[in-house]
Amino acid sequence: MSTQPCVFIVDDDYAVRDGLGLVIETAGLPYQAFESAEQFLQSYCPSIPGCLLLDVNMPGLNGLELQAELIRHNIHLPIIFLTGNGNIPMTVRAIKAGAVDFLTKPVPSKLLIERIQAVLQHEAQIHEQNTAERALSNRLNSLTSREMEILPLVVEGHSNKDIARLINISFRTVEIHRARILKKTGVANLLELARLCEACKLPSEPTR
Repeated sequence: MSTQPCVFIVDDDYAVRDGLGLVIETAGLPYQAFESAEQFLQSYCPSIPGCLLLDVNMPGLNGLELQAELIRHNIHLPIIFLTGNGNIPMTVRAIKAGAVDFLTKPVPSKLLIERIQAVLQHEAQIHEQNTAERALSNRLNSLTSREMEILPLVVEGHSNKDIARLINISFRTVEIHRARILKKTGVANLLELARLCEACKLPSEPTR
């Protein structure tokens, strides 16, 4: 079961947190608000998808330092920076470090929701793609080492006789492995098998 994405607000100003929360809630999106970067780090669960609305200037750990801390912990949470007094070097630093946007307060509600929804849509597409890639990879992971050795030779169009000679096994053994490869990967023919290998970026020829 997929987890609904959440918008995380980190800002030391209560009025800003409250206003942003109201805008996000009105748009039908769940949110969580934090008064400091430290509080966010203590509470955040990396398994929850979403995006982070992050103030730059805060007591303690500031926004750019929180961004660096998330990177250090290999947490890939898209960040939209919000600031009342940003500058070009600050913006460049944030974007170079991976921030998806850098907005100046006050941000029009319509613009903010458009940016948030664009980020969440992009994250959902990435998640869907990663899920599909894992499913494809799992189909190949079910193959034995011998079947993985034979697979690229089959895809390259070698006959069973050629494969038997190349890896020094019997013709009948190749037939059995070939049938098992098709069954385990769930493909109906050689073309589908080739597409599966291409999608999984499997080398076309075995290393010898």
